[in-house]
Amino acid sequence: MSASGGTKAIVAALAANLAIAVAKFVAFLFSGSSSMLAESVHSLADSGNQGLLLLGGKKAKREATPQHPFGYGRERYIYAFLVSIVLFSVGGMFAIYEGYEKIKHPHEIEAWYWPVGVLVFAIIAESFSFRTAIVESNQTRGNLSWKDFIRRAKAPELPVVLLEDLGALVGLILALVGVSLAIATGDGIWDGIGTLCIGILLIIIAIVLAAETKSLLLGEAAGTEDVDKIQAALVDGETVTRVIHMRTLHLGPEELLVAAKIAVRHDETATEVAHAINAAEDRIRAAVPIARVIYLEPDIYSEAAAAAGENPATTPGGPSAH
Repeated sequence: MSASGGTKAIVAALAANLAIAVAKFVAFLFSGSSSMLAESVHSLADSGNQGLLLLGGKKAKREATPQHPFGYGRERYIYAFLVSIVLFSVGGMFAIYEGYEKIKHPHEIEAWYWPVGVLVFAIIAESFSFRTAIVESNQTRGNLSWKDFIRRAKAPELPVVLLEDLGALVGLILALVGVSLAIATGDGIWDGIGTLCIGILLIIIAIVLAAETKSLLLGEAAGTEDVDKIQAALVDGETVTRVIHMRTLHLGPEELLVAAKIAVRHDETATEVAHAINAAEDRIRAAVPIARVIYLEPDIYSEAAAAAGENPATTPGGPSAH
């Protein structure tokens, strides 16, 4: 995913959420609806989340330093993880508290046209933001299902915005249903139930986001397609005869580390091996441009060593891995 695509979706979501947050809060002041208060806090939290994503993207662009020789690409993962925490604590827990209080102490909704009008406006605005995120995601999603895209994406911004916008749309519908039932029945408890449902929804989304960004923070390997391309690029059949074993690690969404032990012919000179390694690195970067940090160790492949080793993955004849 390009940074520009992610930024476009984030900015669209930020603009929509700021406008929606103000409108929802005004509707709360006129109507006293707890659903509107919960939704206004939700939109405010989402706006803060988009700000965090933009900040993370900016910080990730810093140059590598002696203390951080592999750069700051993972800053984007850290800020995406913070988004899940904000969504859980500020959005979800607040909505659950408000819903509980409204169910315990219900009251009729005043000036019903305010919350209904604002919710309809918010659904329209949020739909445009969601559409932008979908269009941007489709440029990199390929043949992956939406579930697999969210699980496998190495750049966190679009999955985060997608889930946030989806949660916002569903939350708005829940709020509209709760407010409509409260108006129709004259019983404010429905407004509280709608608010409670919004809180539960936000917490579920926050847990999904936290789980996915945690995996990225721990360090994920390259995708299967990129691993296959790298392995194919390594072997030229002349000097490099096979990949003994290999590890890959995302240093950031657009930067990949590749470390591999490769088999070379036993009669090659040091100069020939050095040229072969340089050529292999060039082939890897041509096949997978984000493979920017490459470490290759030449070795002599040995079936006997592979069979005798306690840990085949670390012996000269060990199987390929990533």
